[in-house]
Amino acid sequence: MRWRGPVLDALLILAAIGFDVLTTWHTWGTSSAPVVICAAFSVLAGVPMGFVRRWPVPVVGYLSGLLIITDQIGAFTVNTVQMLLIASLGVVAHRARALVVVGTAVLSAVVTGVNLADPGHPFTANAWLYCVGAVVLPVLIGGYLRGPAGRLPERDITLDVLMAGGGLTLTVLDTWTDWPAAGGPVWAIGSLAVLAGLSLGVARRLPGLVFVLQVVLMLLAGQYFEAATSTCVMLVLISVGVFAMRVASWFWTFVVYLVAVLVIAVFTAAMGMVGPSAAVQPTRVLVLMTLVVAPVAIGRYLQARQAADEAERLRLRESRRRTLAQVRADQLAERESIAREMHDTVAHHVGAMVLRAGAARYADPDGPSTQVLTDIRDTGHQVLEDLRGLLDLLRDPGKQPGLLTDPAAVMRQSAERMSAAGLIVELDIGPEVEQAPLVARASAARIVQEGLTNVLKHAGPGTDVRVRLTASPDGLAIEVRNGRPPAAVLGLPSSGQGLRGMRERAHALGGTLSAGPDDDGGWLLTVLLPTRQAA
Repeated sequence: MRWRGPVLDALLILAAIGFDVLTTWHTWGTSSAPVVICAAFSVLAGVPMGFVRRWPVPVVGYLSGLLIITDQIGAFTVNTVQMLLIASLGVVAHRARALVVVGTAVLSAVVTGVNLADPGHPFTANAWLYCVGAVVLPVLIGGYLRGPAGRLPERDITLDVLMAGGGLTLTVLDTWTDWPAAGGPVWAIGSLAVLAGLSLGVARRLPGLVFVLQVVLMLLAGQYFEAATSTCVMLVLISVGVFAMRVASWFWTFVVYLVAVLVIAVFTAAMGMVGPSAAVQPTRVLVLMTLVVAPVAIGRYLQARQAADEAERLRLRESRRRTLAQVRADQLAERESIAREMHDTVAHHVGAMVLRAGAARYADPDGPSTQVLTDIRDTGHQVLEDLRGLLDLLRDPGKQPGLLTDPAAVMRQSAERMSAAGLIVELDIGPEVEQAPLVARASAARIVQEGLTNVLKHAGPGTDVRVRLTASPDGLAIEVRNGRPPAAVLGLPSSGQGLRGMRERAHALGGTLSAGPDDDGGWLLTVLLPTRQAA
């Protein structure tokens, strides 16, 4: 799932404005913060998020300036701007170069320090920690999303988006009203809540890291934000379930299970969530161990379902491959059967024709038809050789047909044979043609053969034919031009596939073919076969 275009930008703007309104609306209408001014600050903070995907660096600069302004005038929007600045820095780390990321990180750290610094109060260690964490954490997340680590085989991220959205909704709606009362800056508490929710979006890719992150955030909440304890426990349980689903090792699953049980037991007892006593009682631990088994069982069940689905997909893929292989084998068997029948039938008739022509030639060696009978016999022998080659090709489609005969010699023999049949053939083969690839010259020879045959069929004996072959940087050019038929033509039997076969042969080499009447009442066939140099 990929959202692109202005729709996503508009959604980002609305989300940012809505987020600021959600966290600052209780201050609207006071004497120091009129409604119009507060609404204007919400718009000023949210609109730049519509441009963060295209220009993240200028957005970081804009939000840095707005952060300083809102901090100096005491506007409540300063917390929203601080969190949007952190998010924009993550986008910079995901898209920009290293030097740009370093520069924007330093700028963000400086303006964050300005936001935390108060006149007359020393800059504490916690303030330094906030400044460093506010910069390092989004840079690490953006860099991780930029790299190939943790990618799942499937490309669909719908489930990840839903998990991130659900986690964000849970953490924000459950804790945002208590942010001002927490033991730290509002923007820092809000950023940790947002981070805890959004981290579920990468839990399937980094289950161990997300589990550790949720445990750390739960411990921090125990010290600084007690109102978020129940939310943190729920997020830890979710991360345990995702870990059990994604990690096949039972050992590491058991380790995560034990860690979750111990941390939650100590945490809930310390927060007074299980009774007035803060002691860790065995019965409470047993109940908690039973409860934590639920996400582990759910995760293992989902893992088994995923494995079964993957096995089924592999089985279907293998079955499809075998079916295609069987269909291919059946096709090859059918091709071979057709080839045998064609060979037996055609070879029988052509062989009989050759034998009869040879017998007639030897019966009357000095007769007027001796030359014609010799030509019939030689042509028949050539047909039988071509037929055997075609049979081999049909039996093995992957085999390349043999090109043992010189293509130029084939064209000369074709011209001589057509001249003997009554055509007036002029063959012009440029010397540069010999430099063309053999495959192109062999195809040209077959095209010339078919072109001369078509002239004899459709124009008849006595027709002038000019065959011209030239080679250039564009490829091998073939031109077969015949004049107007000298008399009425008695058409020879034709299948009508000659021109189509020549066009397919030309297209197979990436060439072009055009045929049609010329201005003199004849017919013009032109073919261009590209060579390697032209390609």
